[in-house]
Amino acid sequence: MTHVRRAARLAAGLAAIVVGGSSMKATAQVPTRFVQDRMAIGFWVDPPAGDGMEERYREIAAANFTLVIGGFGARTPETVRQQLALCEKYDLRAVVARAGLKSAELPESPACWGYMLRDEPSAAGFAELRTQVDEIRAVRPGRFGYVNLFPNYANAKQLGTATYEEHVARFADEVDTDVLSMDHYPMMQPKADSRSAYCDNLDVLRRQALRKGVPFWNFFNCMPFGPHFDPTEDSLRWQIFTSLAYGAKGVLYFCYWTPRGGEFPKGGAIITAEGRKTRHYDQARRLNAAVKALGPTLMQLTSTDVIRLATAAAAERLPAGTPVTAISGTPHGEYLLGLFRHQDGRRAVLLCNYDYHYTTWPTVEFDVEAGLVREVSQETGEETAVGDDSPDMPGLQLSLDAGAGRLFLLPPRP
Repeated sequence: MTHVRRAARLAAGLAAIVVGGSSMKATAQVPTRFVQDRMAIGFWVDPPAGDGMEERYREIAAANFTLVIGGFGARTPETVRQQLALCEKYDLRAVVARAGLKSAELPESPACWGYMLRDEPSAAGFAELRTQVDEIRAVRPGRFGYVNLFPNYANAKQLGTATYEEHVARFADEVDTDVLSMDHYPMMQPKADSRSAYCDNLDVLRRQALRKGVPFWNFFNCMPFGPHFDPTEDSLRWQIFTSLAYGAKGVLYFCYWTPRGGEFPKGGAIITAEGRKTRHYDQARRLNAAVKALGPTLMQLTSTDVIRLATAAAAERLPAGTPVTAISGTPHGEYLLGLFRHQDGRRAVLLCNYDYHYTTWPTVEFDVEAGLVREVSQETGEETAVGDDSPDMPGLQLSLDAGAGRLFLLPPRP
């Protein structure tokens, strides 16, 4: 990723398959496409290869990550093989560096999802990327060529297109890879708040991913650099749950291992350049545990809409047919509602606190009796009865930590 940071289809024959809840058909009789089988919880900048490598991958798994994206630590054919062996051992998946290998020479492993091709390409490079994507699909069925896209604050010269929407749409059509991915690092300070642009960027990926029937992932900020402050756990939580509300099937930290260089003089990623855990390690471990528990359910959901509203305007902003019919009791609260269809026909709502500074405690009304609503536990992943957080008050009270989200499942529309 450049300074602009400033800032899964295993098809069987011709049978229909599902990626993140979206039905698709295989494009050939040979299973050539990648299918994502779990929530991707990953990062940019893998640990250095060499002595102590196994301990580093044990740490990654212990922090509840599920995906390693290589290219910084493991960069040679031998270290990439070591990386894949460790991912197998610790039940991780990997997108690995090509390490100078031709497509037919790329390593294979049950842990391998794909191969890193390019970060933030201009549209001028799409044709060459398509060639590489097709080669990988032909010689490594079930794997994919990974490309990460610019954020929506890149300029037209960087994009090679007049608009960001055109850039993503052309990439989706012309490169035809199996995952859409981008990096966007929102400003989250009182006098510099670009969270709306982050949401706009997620919505572009959401719509294009739905159009193509593929999952999308996004990188978010986890360290101080340039104008960006060092995120709190609450602001990390906000970035993650906002991505999930828009239907992301992958949440990716920037960065895991602190890169050296003039752009990052403060350091401060999840692990320092010297190998010490920062406070972000335990923050990520806690947040990742919640996402990992929700993951099996999230992977069965297809986004249908996203609504942002303030409590005071809830009645006006909730369209007819929305599973949540009212949010009240906190006049200054702001919420993000990710609406989904479960592959079994049920509806789902990811109710998020849009505020990353303060908790909120709204009274929430669904379009069915509360007894028919199930919540997905962020500890076990099991469906549980919805509990009233203030049973002595009228109505159903649901507490939300700063930047937090809670996932509810409802019967099909009455």
